[in-house]
Order: sequence, then C-alpha cells, then structure tokens
Amino acid sequence: MKSILYSPPKIIKNVFSNFIWETTTNEILLTFDDGPNPQTTELILKELSNYSIKAIFFCVGDNIQKYPSIAKEILGENHIIGNHTFTHRNIREYNYAELGKEIDKFNEAYNKISDSHVRYFRPPHGRFRIKLHTELNKYQLKNVMWSLLTFDYKNDLNIVKFAVTNYLNSNSIIVLHDNPKCLDIIIDSIKFTVDEALARAYRFGDPTECLK
Repeated sequence: MKSILYSPPKIIKNVFSNFIWETTTNEILLTFDDGPNPQTTELILKELSNYSIKAIFFCVGDNIQKYPSIAKEILGENHIIGNHTFTHRNIREYNYAELGKEIDKFNEAYNKISDSHVRYFRPPHGRFRIKLHTELNKYQLKNVMWSLLTFDYKNDLNIVKFAVTNYLNSNSIIVLHDNPKCLDIIIDSIKFTVDEALARAYRFGDPTECLK
C-alpha cells in the first residue's frame, strides 16, 4: 500500500482492520517518526514537556545506534519508542526474511539502551505488504498506522495547518517527524496541532491506553 494523503479512507481501514488506525480511547495520540536526531529530538521533547503530553517515537534503529544518549532521553521523559526498522527502507523492497533481520537489528540497538520490550511498529513511508500483520505477530508487535498525516516533512507550516484543521478528530493518531527535514517548522507544528485540539476540547491520551 502507498502512503495515503492526510487521512486513510474507511475502506482501507476496514480491509486492514488488524492494524491500528485510530485510538480506542477517544483521545489524540501524537507520534514522531525517524528519530532520534540531534537537531530535532530535544526540541520536540521540550515542547511536549511544556504541554505535559506523552508520545510514541517510531525510531530508526540506525539512529538509536548513532545517538543512544538521545534515545535514552526519550525514554527518560516517559515517552515510548516504537520500531521503525533499522535502516528505514521501504519494506516492499525486500522479503519477509529481510524484514525479520531489520526488526532484529533494531531490537539489538534498542536492547543496548533499555531492557523493556518494544510493542509497536510502523512501516517506513507507511508502505506495507498484505501479510505484514502475520509477520509482526511473531515479534509480538502491533502495527500502528495513523488517521492524520501532517506532511510536516515538506517543511511547510501551511500544509500542516491545512491537514490539522481539516482532518483532526478526537481519536486521531497523528504523524509528525523527528527529522531535520522539518526542523524549521517542528515546534510550530506541535503548537498548532495541540492548540487546535485543545480549542476543540479534545484530549491527549496516554500512548499505551490509546492503543489497547
């Protein structure tokens, strides 16, 4: 499947109902892909702390290996780290045996900074194969997709504002990026998203509770 603009249509959610598309608590969940990164992660953590919001960081294993202290900081702030593979390659480009190696290499990097079990997975670029759910079951991983893709990696705040204004719901799983590509707008993207949600009287939930 290709990445879907802004919010996936119901038919996709119904066909792939074993994936997580929205929260189960009628609360919003913020997620950040691609970290940890020295340019952006600490900025994000500070802003989340300002709002007392907990998030899931879908990290790349290679980045955890490069920046273990930043990854530890994510966990130290009581956020959750999810598996975004080791190299961030499109998983449609290789077979499931290779996907297993990607997951294992991620786990090796993660296990050097934490003794907790990684519970959540997100495929790079949002692209996946039909039998991904079966493969992830072997690792006791839940596949967390989204209901709101902000396109913040385009580094254009107007695009983020359009996405949030038009597609934000009370049970949204929102994708932002812990990536230098959106360095110029990441703080404003978080602020706009959170302020818009609060203006609608929506609540931000605990990640684990949101994904039960």
